[in-house]
Amino acid sequence: MGQLDFLPIILGSDENAYGNARLIHETYQMKPLLLCTRPLIPTMNSNLFHLIQIDRFDHDEVFPGALLSILEKHAAPNKKIVVIPCSDYYAGLLSRHYSKFKGLIANHFVSEELLDTFDTKDKFYKLCESHGLNYPKTIVCEPHERESALDEMDFDFPIVVKPENSNAYEYLHSDFEGKKKVFFFNCKDEYLKMVKSMNKSDYNGKLIIQEFIPGGDNSMRVINSYSDENGKVKMMCLGQPVLEEYAPKTLGNYAAIISRSDMELYQQVKTFLENIGYVGFSNIDMKYDSRTGKYMMFEINPRPGRSSLFVRAAGLNMIKALIDNVVYGKDEDCVYGEKTGLWTNVPKVVLQKYVTDPNLSKEINELYKQKKVLRSLWYKEDLNLKRTLRIARYNYGHIKNFRSYFFSKE
Repeated sequence: MGQLDFLPIILGSDENAYGNARLIHETYQMKPLLLCTRPLIPTMNSNLFHLIQIDRFDHDEVFPGALLSILEKHAAPNKKIVVIPCSDYYAGLLSRHYSKFKGLIANHFVSEELLDTFDTKDKFYKLCESHGLNYPKTIVCEPHERESALDEMDFDFPIVVKPENSNAYEYLHSDFEGKKKVFFFNCKDEYLKMVKSMNKSDYNGKLIIQEFIPGGDNSMRVINSYSDENGKVKMMCLGQPVLEEYAPKTLGNYAAIISRSDMELYQQVKTFLENIGYVGFSNIDMKYDSRTGKYMMFEINPRPGRSSLFVRAAGLNMIKALIDNVVYGKDEDCVYGEKTGLWTNVPKVVLQKYVTDPNLSKEINELYKQKKVLRSLWYKEDLNLKRTLRIARYNYGHIKNFRSYFFSKE
């Protein structure tokens, strides 16, 4: 396969970006371009890509011109350019400005109009309502309603509180004491303390207040999918998170996932995606409610998930599904994840200590014995000395974070 067939361009520099660069290297033995404002630890000292740093690249006034310049520079008659956003704000920028890149990008993205129906959690729940999907009991409050919002609560503590989009630029760049990606509160006083701190910041978005669905991290589920430009789902993979992260800035991110299979759930989500005309990669988070036997939808992200390499642990390859479709014109039936494998972003010692379900612990140990474990950042083809030391320090940081911040959600 010639390297001139296509050029992949990755937007971002986190674990997600590195995982996709790794998949491209594994599958096609080529280096993509990686565009970002600055390299983060997961992509530092790597030889898997050509890095292009662009100041304020994640801003509306910079992004379209900067990307257009790179697309025009690399455009060629027999080469298709494929762009892979690795964060919500890059996905949003592509949706808003796609018309400016007409004819230069081979793959398609969710339209701005469709994105506007689910880019915040409150909008997503309205979409779930209209398509018969379940979601937790929820209060949506405007900034001026934060202190009084609990007065209308018709569910009990504990509660979960989140910004309307915890990955949105505005929240990521706000600053206040006690800031987290997700908050868990057992009483009103705890909630009010956080709100008074938030109100001193420049964060002006809505807050989502939800009933806590019983169960620990292993009650969560995640589905990663790829849909072609006609809105037909071509690949789906289900994962069961066995551990989430607990440091304030990453709380709620998945730390380890075992790939699963559930054809009833696959069909439910596939029907939903195709009915709304979804295009491109999607990442849907949900939680199994043991009280009702139903899956409660949390959010949909318009890009590969940060932990999407768990799909590779299941024997599937989302990047290949994309390239086969948009570069080589293949139109095949949907492929579903059915094999079991473990993806982890944390060291084995963390899983051994903090995954307390005995059946899951046993399964994890078996998967290690069977060598069915994938770690995003530990890639033997990219372990120069500097990177090896950096990733070793990064892994030790996970051990320290769990020691400092872990709490039981049971």
